[in-house]
Amino acid sequence: MQTTTATQLVYYADAIREALALEMRRDSSVVLFGEDIALYGGAFGVTRGLLEEFGPERVVNTPISEGGFTGVAIGAALTGLRPVVEYMFMDFIALASDQIVNHAAKFREIYGEQARVPIVFRAAAGAGRSYGATHSQMLEGWFMHVPGLKVVAPSTAEDARGLLISAIRDDDPVLMVEHKDLYKVRMPLSTEAVPIPLGLARVLREGDAATVISYSKAVHTAALAAAQLVKEGIHVEVIDVRSLKPLDTATIAASVRKTGKALIVTEAMSAAGPAAELAYQVMEGAFDYLEAPIVRLTTRETAIPFAPSLEAAVVPGVEDVAQAIRALAG
Repeated sequence: MQTTTATQLVYYADAIREALALEMRRDSSVVLFGEDIALYGGAFGVTRGLLEEFGPERVVNTPISEGGFTGVAIGAALTGLRPVVEYMFMDFIALASDQIVNHAAKFREIYGEQARVPIVFRAAAGAGRSYGATHSQMLEGWFMHVPGLKVVAPSTAEDARGLLISAIRDDDPVLMVEHKDLYKVRMPLSTEAVPIPLGLARVLREGDAATVISYSKAVHTAALAAAQLVKEGIHVEVIDVRSLKPLDTATIAASVRKTGKALIVTEAMSAAGPAAELAYQVMEGAFDYLEAPIVRLTTRETAIPFAPSLEAAVVPGVEDVAQAIRALAG
């Protein structure tokens, strides 16, 4: 007998908070670090209410020093805790890049079983709120390049909760990219919290005209374009990558082998970015099945403008994706 899991509508931010609370109740070694995450609840309210339940020893307000508190959190991970570090804006993660890249990511490979770094780095990323050039970037491509780091970028509340639970339980460092424009979007969330394994993509929508590959907020853009094109008789398959590293190349390749065409949509820049890696994986896994060149649709190579109209002009929108699909599908 098939059973269905009940769902509720919650904000994306609430799903992340639920994952944090569940894991903190389950495991007393889970601790939080970040700027204004305690009484204020973080820049986007994600950790609101956790101080009251878990206290200041587990919900730790930090100074405005990303490199400093990241180093403290890595040290805590090395000594047996499972820290979750919040970066107010992903742009500020640059200040902690030495700690993340040259310390957290390297210790397991240098010291083997003598050291493990079970730590999660949560970063609020992306455009759409007119925060300007230094508060709107998608920098996940930087960290995909680093051995020893895992990178996830959930697009839904269900995936945000499930992937964060898995990330916290992982014995290696994980970067979770959270698009800030999704925080206040209501989405379905099952009443039962289930971990989602890292490295598994999801077929969001089935079709045969082309495969659209994306992650994070861009998945929603792709899905809206795909729904719009159904009226024109164009049915595309939409793949939500969810996990950028490890990457589910099998699901991506299987879809492109079926459709023969691939469009990759990301909010990150194109040069040496995630779209380039995804394009190569398509080529390697489905080259003999391709009926047209792989197409990349990314944010324009420019600093993200402050003005809403200009910001919208440089980031791929629904009509941009629709036009690219029309051209690709012929």
